[in-house]
Amino acid sequence: MGIFEPFRAIGYITSTVPFSVQRLGTETFVTVSVGKSWQIYNCAKLSLVLVGPQLSNKIRALASYRDYTFAAYGNRIGVFKRAHQVATWIRHETKVNLLLLFGEHILSVDVKGNVFIWAFKGTDENPAPVGHILLDGEFTPSCIMHPDTYLNKVILGSQDGSLQLWNISTKKKLYEFKGWKTSISCCVSSPALDVIAVGCADGKIHVHNIRFDEELVTFSQSTRGAVTALSFRTDGQPLLASGGSSGVISIWNLEKRRLQSVIRDAHDSSVISLHFFANEPVLMSTSADNSIKMWIFDTTGGDPRLLRFRSGHSAPPLCIRFYANGRHILSAGQDRAFRLFSVIQDQQSRELSQRHVTKRAKKLKLKEEEIKLKPVIAFDVAEIRERDWSNVVTCHRDTPHAYVWRLQNFVLGEHILTPSTDIKAPIKACAISSCGNFAILGTAGGWIEKFNLQSGLSRGSYVDVSEKSSAHSGEVVGVACDSTNSLLISAGYNGDIKVWSFKGRELKSKWEIGYTVVKIIYHRSNGLLATVTDDLVIRMFDVVALKLVRKFEGHTDRITDICFSEDGKWLLSCSMDGTLRIWDVILARQIDAIRVDVPITALSMSPNMDVLATTHVDQNGVYLWVNQTMFSGPTHIDSYGSGKEVVNVKLPSISSVEGSKDDVSDKPALSNSQPEAITHVTLLDQQIPDLVTLSLLPKSQWQSLINLDIIKARNKPIEPPKKPEKAPFFLPSIPSLSGEILFKASETTNDKAIQADQLDKSTRNTDFSFSPFVQFLKSSAETKNFEAYTDYLKSLSPSTLDMELRMLQIIDDDDDQEPEKRPELLVLELILEYLIHEISCRNNFEFIQALIRLFLKIHGETIRRQSKLQTKAQKLLEAQSAVWQKLDGLFQNTRCMVTFLSNSQF
Repeated sequence: MGIFEPFRAIGYITSTVPFSVQRLGTETFVTVSVGKSWQIYNCAKLSLVLVGPQLSNKIRALASYRDYTFAAYGNRIGVFKRAHQVATWIRHETKVNLLLLFGEHILSVDVKGNVFIWAFKGTDENPAPVGHILLDGEFTPSCIMHPDTYLNKVILGSQDGSLQLWNISTKKKLYEFKGWKTSISCCVSSPALDVIAVGCADGKIHVHNIRFDEELVTFSQSTRGAVTALSFRTDGQPLLASGGSSGVISIWNLEKRRLQSVIRDAHDSSVISLHFFANEPVLMSTSADNSIKMWIFDTTGGDPRLLRFRSGHSAPPLCIRFYANGRHILSAGQDRAFRLFSVIQDQQSRELSQRHVTKRAKKLKLKEEEIKLKPVIAFDVAEIRERDWSNVVTCHRDTPHAYVWRLQNFVLGEHILTPSTDIKAPIKACAISSCGNFAILGTAGGWIEKFNLQSGLSRGSYVDVSEKSSAHSGEVVGVACDSTNSLLISAGYNGDIKVWSFKGRELKSKWEIGYTVVKIIYHRSNGLLATVTDDLVIRMFDVVALKLVRKFEGHTDRITDICFSEDGKWLLSCSMDGTLRIWDVILARQIDAIRVDVPITALSMSPNMDVLATTHVDQNGVYLWVNQTMFSGPTHIDSYGSGKEVVNVKLPSISSVEGSKDDVSDKPALSNSQPEAITHVTLLDQQIPDLVTLSLLPKSQWQSLINLDIIKARNKPIEPPKKPEKAPFFLPSIPSLSGEILFKASETTNDKAIQADQLDKSTRNTDFSFSPFVQFLKSSAETKNFEAYTDYLKSLSPSTLDMELRMLQIIDDDDDQEPEKRPELLVLELILEYLIHEISCRNNFEFIQALIRLFLKIHGETIRRQSKLQTKAQKLLEAQSAVWQKLDGLFQNTRCMVTFLSNSQF
């Protein structure tokens, strides 16, 4: 275990695998691949509804049927029911490239031409395939489809241009079509019978009649590249959509046999899948640019417009930064996009607007990539001014201007910051003052200038007299401001660090490091400046004392990024050697180091210090790591950190789950095994002294225990009309065939009462020791370890827990049986011991309080009558009073402080 453990990856929408669409009731769902995992979106709003587990290999094909998802990875096929893997089909010896849902069967095709037929209903009983077809040796399958109304028949396309019709029931090849002597990339069935569309690698689309083996019409894409996806419109309009490797979507009119419209900037990369919704004028497309889009045909000219979309970075991010108290992450990528990712809810992630890029691209007949700003190489943000004016400033590659952004509206700001120097050098560094009013820019020519963010006007430049007309003799690699707007720190590429008066702009002090400076970072709270030099050493300076205070060595390759923790006690650094190292600033030593497979290019730590975000080489997502020491004292950091040793760690997965296990069950296991004592002590040591620990349960779960009677009363159904107790006057009795009167209401009522009383007595004498509620309690009391029992209680619903406690209720208090021999009293005594232990340990505080109230409400009268239970209840009262006195003292201190500060005038 390390200080940071992998959590999950965000920013991944789709990959290069075609999606699978299915309709359940009135809603449509699409299953997409995201590397080694898969995700399901609801097409109504493209909201994420389910994420699959992490697999061992990348997914190569997908299929879906109701709650089942089939994913081909490597030479295996995983069968998932919702997010749980229920079966694994292993029969292929090579990689599986194609999957096809065919009735109650799944067809899988590998690269060597083996076609296996699987019956997915009853996968637990029979994981073996029900059929096998071996294609010709020269036939390399590239696509598979089922023509409508063709019973037990599929069409296979090959890379050599041939097309074959197979019967999977008889496992025979029925017909081989002429083909087009070029690789077939996709084929789909049309609403018209016997007609299919075939897309080829030469950019041509062939609409073919498979019954007569005749070609009806041929289209040729205007853009170069292969036809990668096809889809027919099914709402009565004779349209065919085709996607190419250049990202262009073409709409063809089948009646007029011509091109109707073109979506030129549909995607930035190759179109992977297209799908027209059934009887709707809506087209859905996915691409290798990590996006999924929906287009609607509702304009007067019949051209499609973008309806909704979800997208992430199409190229690796360059720099990231936490925002909004750790709830969001600002990310700038090589795809020229500036994005805001939500750590909590993926639907809130979005790209910041760059002023009508699509309209300007259409007007100038250029791609959107050419209109967008160049990639961001550095940026800074001030959350304090989000509601006032632009609060983000960005520097772009080879650009002599800096741009401002207004995050409140998610748009590019109204000002462009241009230094007043005659030499138009690119801007390399930027910083925003702590007050959020000023932005400081540093250029490649050594120029430093201050701007007002509200007006966008220059407020003067910083000039060193010894450097003639600039601040530094070389490139400015970093600038930083202190917390009081009194000092400005700048670093030059040649190794000189200078401290300026922020307001007066005169040079106060400077010193030479002696090595080329690559990057600097300044912590405003402790006044420490960390520098990265080309000798792979991190040096830390006290800016006020102008003194070297720390020196960290250990990286063996170029250091890509560094950052401070919010409290300034840790310094994190990453390098191209694949390591992430954590340095303790106070102890001046390395406390942890991990190595990942892909080197880290940028990192950022949340203000709450609970999450670390990283970006990696050739990875389009942002990876999140959880701080394991968040709730432990400083003395326990050594137990998490690895010291000088470097530990190999895998990257976080998209689903935050490393695969699914077949033996996972929602029910708690009945086990009497005793946990290790070391684990128990460690959990108690992690608790902060004099505080209580909450259960982290939903508020409704523990509050329902208190108000369960009110909830039951409100949810009680309206009673049906009651049958009259006595028969009408004209039907005094019901005669039988023998002439005897059968209807005797009084006797029937008395019999029922007697039977109910007998049933009540038999219930009270029932042995309930088989109940998991009692069995867990007894095993926990024997081992003096109540943690497993607490987890069991937290897993029960409020109504189930109420029922378990009421089953122990003693109704007949006049029973002659001795109290020591009554099993209910023994269990009640164990429950009181459990409550005393949990109160003393101050664990799951709000849940235990609700449980005590419910327990006393049900068994309070029994406890009052039994002297042994009264003693236990007295101990519970003493423990409760002691814990509450400490907690109330802390609350009182807080109240006094808040009252004092609220009455003060600053």
